[in-house]
Amino acid sequence: MNEKHVDVAIIGSGSAGLYALGKVRPSGKRFVLINGGELGTTCARVGCMPSKAMIQAAEDYHRRGILGRYGVAGHEELELDTEEAMEHLRDLRDTFVDRVLSNSTDKMSEQMFVQGYARFVDPHTLEVDGLRIHAEKIIIATGTRPLVPKPWQAFGDRILTTDQIFEQEQLPASMAVIGLGVIGLEIGQSLARLGVEVTGFDMLETIGGLDDLDVAKAALEAIGKDFPMHLGAAAEIGEENGKLRVSAGGHTVLVDKVLASLGRIPNLDNMAIENAGIELGRHGVPAFNPNTMQVGDSHIFLAGDITGDRALLHEAGDEGRIAGHNATSDEISAFRRKVPLSINFCDPNICHVGARWSELDPDATAVGTVNFAPVGRALIMGKNRGILKVYADKRSGRLLGSEMACPKGEHLAHLLAWSIEQELTVGRLLQMPFYHPVIEEALQAALYDCYSKVENKNSGEIAELVPLA
Repeated sequence: MNEKHVDVAIIGSGSAGLYALGKVRPSGKRFVLINGGELGTTCARVGCMPSKAMIQAAEDYHRRGILGRYGVAGHEELELDTEEAMEHLRDLRDTFVDRVLSNSTDKMSEQMFVQGYARFVDPHTLEVDGLRIHAEKIIIATGTRPLVPKPWQAFGDRILTTDQIFEQEQLPASMAVIGLGVIGLEIGQSLARLGVEVTGFDMLETIGGLDDLDVAKAALEAIGKDFPMHLGAAAEIGEENGKLRVSAGGHTVLVDKVLASLGRIPNLDNMAIENAGIELGRHGVPAFNPNTMQVGDSHIFLAGDITGDRALLHEAGDEGRIAGHNATSDEISAFRRKVPLSINFCDPNICHVGARWSELDPDATAVGTVNFAPVGRALIMGKNRGILKVYADKRSGRLLGSEMACPKGEHLAHLLAWSIEQELTVGRLLQMPFYHPVIEEALQAALYDCYSKVENKNSGEIAELVPLA
């Protein structure tokens, strides 16, 4: 059997693995990058990018419904060629994948990049298709795959996940979306706007991971205009006259196909991880330090979606960098993680920034709220629906977090994340310039509302202005 000795082995060439490589390669250490399965990262192939292409096509086609108010004639006759739309989506997807490959693994020699599935032989030895790799440090960044309950697998290709939905040349006439988190909401709403009869199901009482009841209600009302959603009961699937019968909590629907968006499974189960000399923790993932990415005090590091912690590309990038740095250093360094930021690109955007409402003490928290119905810029765009809430420490006014379901939330969420990262107060934010008319005026209104409930009011100065020294 062929053997290879390296200082660092990176398992997985997705986003986290490639970011880890970015730290390992310039260190001068001997390394190898190992990857089994498809190349091109989950984000580019079946995640962030193709889903946004679908969302854009759906949103643009959906806008035909308000063209009449602008005096645009003939909008009622607009038709969508779904086959061409899906082909365009795949063309964009292929472009993004090609860019990833051309800037990463395509330029690596066979000595540095090994294709195949790695299995642990012992804590420091991996086997890949007859090649044994002995590594001083190992980074596991093998990502995740969609969860499909075993009984559902009997329905074959009528059960779709993100691995298959973007490959559909023709969209089905009807579909049930089971699981209304980020994936389910984004794809479900897009399919509905592309002409598919969609019904959503989720066993939770809320959608999009929201736990602020006001925001959850606004999101449900807005997105519920595109397709019905049934919450609070687990869905069951049966077969009936060649179709699938989906039932939950007294609601039932007959559909052509089902999109299963129930979550994802860490790709650890086929690695003989039991031979790695580490204990498996919750959900079969080894316990690790999120500030060092180290598993216990071992030579093994985790990075990316496999952790089940922050399954987002920018977090995977940070984790890859941390793991790569520590795998090539003599001492382990801990790094402060960035302010939590998540964005659901459904319409309206659902965003979480910083602390969740469920994590805060209501008695010690000042809350600012704005409804988008009267917001001028949103009204002009025909998107004046939704709500934005900001949370601050009641005593000091320091901004703590936000939840929102609103237009252009992807931009407002970034402004808030940057502000929380800098530990700014609500009063200080109100001293920032706000143009008119812009969607950021909604944020300004929410900050004013929050500021009125803050105890420390800038020592009596005008909140909007900074006095000259």
